[in-house]
Order: sequence, then C-alpha cells, then structure tokens
Amino acid sequence: MAFKCDICGKRPVSGNSYSHSHKASKRLFKPNLQKQKVVLAGKKVSAYVCTNCIKSGKTVRAA
Repeated sequence: MAFKCDICGKRPVSGNSYSHSHKASKRLFKPNLQKQKVVLAGKKVSAYVCTNCIKSGKTVRAA
C-alpha cells in the first residue's frame, strides 16, 4: 500500500523521535489512511483517503 492520500496527496513526512535523554533518531510520520469506496472522476473506486479529507467532506462516498 502506498502511503499517499488519493484526494489531497498527503504523504509520510520524516522527522526525529526523541528519547528521554533527548537523543534523536529518525522516524516517519505516516498519514492516517482509510480504505473507502469513493466517487473519483465520476467513477466508483476504492481509494485510500486520509481522515482529514473524510472529516472535511472533500470525499463523496459511493453508495
């Protein structure tokens, strides 16, 4: 599964994870993707959509 929202294009972002001693190690911040049946370009397709797009109403659920 590609970690990319099919609506807004949100992808993983890299950053640092800090321990208690404040030692940094690399980590990935992945978007919260959900698989939904949505209408894209007039067709019903199964797509991975981030929860921000679901909550804001950017997606149209296929009935």
